[in-house]
Amino acid sequence: MGYIKILAATAIAVIPMLVGMGALSPSMAQSGMTCEQLWYERNAIYAAKGYCFKTQRARNVFGRGCFPPYGKLTPGEQRRVSDIERWEVYQGCR
Repeated sequence: MGYIKILAATAIAVIPMLVGMGALSPSMAQSGMTCEQLWYERNAIYAAKGYCFKTQRARNVFGRGCFPPYGKLTPGEQRRVSDIERWEVYQGCR
């Protein structure tokens, strides 16, 4: 039952971002998104899709998840994750 609360909180936080932004733009990165914010945003996308997190850090924040579709992303979600990952590399987070 706890995962439902986590999923709902994640959806409330992530859905407006996903709808409003589409993809990370250079201005977003320059506006001060930290490595922590990029990590959270990327993993929140997976959490909303039921990804089974393996790291303790992710489990502490999002729970274990593990519900269908088990982290399978749509093409648009995958593009968004890829954009975030590029910014994480650009900013030296990864």
